Amino acid sequence: MTNDLVYIYCLTNRPPDLHESMEFKGLKSLMFGDFYAVVKYVAESEFSEENFKRNVSDLEWKASNSRNHVKVINRLMDQNTVLPFKFGTIYTGVENLKKFISDYSDSLFENFHLIEGTEEWGIKIYCDRKSLSEQIDELSEETAGLEKQIMASSPGKAFLLKRKKSELVENEMDRFCKKCGQNYYEEFRKLGTSAILNNLLPKEFTGREDTMILNATFLVVKTKVDDFTNTVDKHRREDGITGFFIETTGPGPPFSFVGMKENQ
Repeated sequence: MTNDLVYIYCLTNRPPDLHESMEFKGLKSLMFGDFYAVVKYVAESEFSEENFKRNVSDLEWKASNSRNHVKVINRLMDQNTVLPFKFGTIYTGVENLKKFISDYSDSLFENFHLIEGTEEWGIKIYCDRKSLSEQIDELSEETAGLEKQIMASSPGKAFLLKRKKSELVENEMDRFCKKCGQNYYEEFRKLGTSAILNNLLPKEFTGREDTMILNATFLVVKTKVDDFTNTVDKHRREDGITGFFIETTGPGPPFSFVGMKENQ
């Protein structure tokens, strides 16, 4: 079957070199005005809308192809600025791709201006609440004061105060985690050019026993990446002792910061 569909990986604003890597085998660069589209011609038997939906339900197929999609974009990022497209973005022909680029050209220029010379980094921060609870009297004047009352009380009153403190500890840990998450976010946001605050994920999704207190994505200028990663390392050394753990992803293509609006 002929390869009539156009699978797009990304746009670049300079001619890409597609001859240095096996990852680029079969890829082509198509010029549309000021943009260069890195594409591959693919068969309907695999990438038509119906067949693609069927294939992505195959986890092995999806994992292999999505990894290759990101790998190609990452390699192109070594050469110049790239505007990444989501995995599985397919056009029914070159003319349809050309029309899209024409209709969204203003937005494409804005996106390239935003992401020029940048990388995307993700940060997730978790708190071990058990470890935090053991230190909460040092961090909260309220719980420390209640503990003093417990120590000075009769057994009966101490029992009631301990129940009260148990609830207070949970509330104080919630407050402390929220404050720490915001402080982390503000510190890393200052090291990037743009930031996105994502929803916190529950334990059943993360597969971890500790609690997520920050889930954020940052757009970082390449010349500032060392500052960004050094800050991560500093917090890993200092905050791991108190029960906070940092998980990072990156560098990667700026998927999260690309948005399209049709020309007015």
